[in-house]
Amino acid sequence: MNINNEIITALNGIKVPVSFQTSKSEKYPYITFFTYLDRPTLHSDDKEIITGYFIQIDIWSKTDYTNLAKEVHQSMLAANFIKQRYFDLYEKDTKVYHKVMRFLKEVEK
Repeated sequence: MNINNEIITALNGIKVPVSFQTSKSEKYPYITFFTYLDRPTLHSDDKEIITGYFIQIDIWSKTDYTNLAKEVHQSMLAANFIKQRYFDLYEKDTKVYHKVMRFLKEVEK
């Protein structure tokens, strides 16, 4: 199982560029993602049964990203990712709006 491929597949219908960690696009909006934690979430008989992949999706935009965030939310839930937390930021130095969306995907070993 490749978690990066699952994320890209889940966001395939989104009409903005999606890339791992850094943007390959110079146009806004765009989406980046990464795994910030990979850990066992269930053990049995000293063996890892389920692995939890905690991922972060970042939306970067010069304008209102509300509808884009809804699309990402729906796409990730449809792909069986579990919402963890979302928060809004503003990057003063670049004048870019930044939406952080964190999800969990649990995968049986």
